[in-house]
Amino acid sequence: MEWENQTILVEFFLKGLSGYPSLELLFFVLILIMYMVILLGNGTLILISILDSHLHTPMYFFLGNLSFLDICYTTTSIPSTLVSFLSERKTISFSGCTVQMFLGLAMGTTECVLLGMMAFDRYVAICNPLRYPAIMSKNSYVPMAAGSWFAGVINSAVQTTFVVQLTFCRNNVINHFSCEILAVMKMACDDISDNEFIMLVATTLFTLMPLLLIVISYSLIISSILKIHTSGGRNKAFSTCSAHLTVVIIFYGTILFMYMKPRSKETLNSDDLDVTDKLVSMFYGVMTPMMNPLIYSLRNKDVKEAVKHLLKRKVFNK
Repeated sequence: MEWENQTILVEFFLKGLSGYPSLELLFFVLILIMYMVILLGNGTLILISILDSHLHTPMYFFLGNLSFLDICYTTTSIPSTLVSFLSERKTISFSGCTVQMFLGLAMGTTECVLLGMMAFDRYVAICNPLRYPAIMSKNSYVPMAAGSWFAGVINSAVQTTFVVQLTFCRNNVINHFSCEILAVMKMACDDISDNEFIMLVATTLFTLMPLLLIVISYSLIISSILKIHTSGGRNKAFSTCSAHLTVVIIFYGTILFMYMKPRSKETLNSDDLDVTDKLVSMFYGVMTPMMNPLIYSLRNKDVKEAVKHLLKRKVFNK
């Protein structure tokens, strides 16, 4: 496709796994199954956090927001990816790409901030249990969750607005499954140094600062747990935050692997992603939302009891 002399880009070509047609059907089935698990698992967590009065606490309010966020995040990209696997036409309109960039970045930013808020909640619960009801009252945790969503929307709106104002005149092929904002920026004819600076500031504020809050919170939590004399007390304290810590490790661990993994000379000298990079990106976009409800269900007695209660109520209603 020749775009060198064009200044108005009409559509993008999402390369995805188009170079590996034998893998497309396999990944269509795998991703479809994962997406169904994401909808079922996260939908169940949202349902029990609303219906079970025992789960009307700050932690499960945040967890309900995280589950809703994971459903929204995956829905912005997975359905279009599934369609592209079965279709010969793998293009997306410029406006469609803009919407996908905005929603994907908004959901990703919100999750980073929300995980930081959840870490603070666990810190207060373990290190200041007597003051927990006063500090984490409804007047506190609702604005904290709302602030996470607001931060995501504002960050995404600013970055997406700057990107769509760029002039595109290069190859319109995005070597990815979806419209990733950095990949789109690199196809612009204009100087993108301002965009990169904004992205650096946003990454510091909405990714690294929440990570710093998580590290500080868990450092204080671990220090507090080690001061507990009984092993039973230590196990009980650690069990209240182990699920969230596992989710954080998977979430940030995948991000670090994606952006810090050494690349070959060929990859460094081009804008291309190899198949491994694409699959890691898929793991980040699909596996993490799928694992979250499983982690919280397997490692949390309250969630298990709430699910059992919900299932019994359905059986008795029949």
